[in-house]
Amino acid sequence: MVSIAVNKGRDNVAMLGIGAYRPQRIVSNAEVCEVLDSTPDWIFERTGIHNRRWISGEETIRSIAAAAGERALNNTPVDRAKIGAVLLCTSSWLKLTPHGAPSVAFDLGLNGVAAFDLTSGCGGFGYGLGVAADLIRAGSAEYVLVIGAETMTVGLDPTDRGTAMIFGDGAGAVVVGPTEENGISPTVWGSDGENAEAIAQDVDFLEYMNKAQAMQGTDPAVEPVGRMSLHMEGPKVFRWAAVTLPRALSAALDASGVAKEDIEVFIPHQANARINELMKKNLGLAEGIPMANDIENTGNTSAASIPLAMEEMLVTGKAKGGQLALLLGFGAGLSYAGQVVTLPPAPKEPSF
Repeated sequence: MVSIAVNKGRDNVAMLGIGAYRPQRIVSNAEVCEVLDSTPDWIFERTGIHNRRWISGEETIRSIAAAAGERALNNTPVDRAKIGAVLLCTSSWLKLTPHGAPSVAFDLGLNGVAAFDLTSGCGGFGYGLGVAADLIRAGSAEYVLVIGAETMTVGLDPTDRGTAMIFGDGAGAVVVGPTEENGISPTVWGSDGENAEAIAQDVDFLEYMNKAQAMQGTDPAVEPVGRMSLHMEGPKVFRWAAVTLPRALSAALDASGVAKEDIEVFIPHQANARINELMKKNLGLAEGIPMANDIENTGNTSAASIPLAMEEMLVTGKAKGGQLALLLGFGAGLSYAGQVVTLPPAPKEPSF
């Protein structure tokens, strides 16, 4: 019988460097309220957000993904020629074909490497980090660049009180590679497809095109229907989060073999400051443990939020490289992914 070869990788992996990109345009609650029926104070009380970043000018999802990836590579003492794969975690790349990762890899001088998109909503970075770690452990790549990038505002209805005040744009990236001591625990992840429509586009692509054609008819001067927009059933998502996320956090700690008393930093997805405070309290983390609060001036950037929040904590000194951090991403799907990690070094080239 013929024996088929098996790859052999490295068991111990970690994030070796981090980079981020924050769009130039800062959008305040007051500016959002010029269109949205709300007030700046109400938005902050409900979400914890004062400002968010929106793309403008020449900025695109491709350009900000490449910028974050470039900074991560520059902040990592690894020859980029050793990068064997690029994972682009996003739900806002504008085309299904071609997918985004090959183009971003080309922009980074990595043309030819394995490159693919991973779509898992706001939990996308956690999924990407888990896949990258397992690729290295399986021997499929030695080093992997994981990018979380979103331009959520491209698909927002500015009058929708459930989404318009929450989302922002941005990108964050990490280089994952082999290390002497393990720095990424097994990933705890899951989903709830029964309630997946709680966060969804209002129409699918086929429905959108059919509506556009019906409106246009034989008159090419008629404008097609408006853009597809993201909608969210906030109360349903909040109830799901209240039940599911504490279990996910406990499971992530159990899988890591680390006691909660050993956790030094808490970096949850930046969806809502109230949800994050509730998770920290319910998990029983020490009150003095630093918790990411990048949402206050960046908003909810979906798959980009955890690497952006991580970078902000490292740049400002709220966290330090080598500390043990508990991560948890969650959102559309409804899906989640969590890990215990050692933080990468603070970036030499920060995003702000």
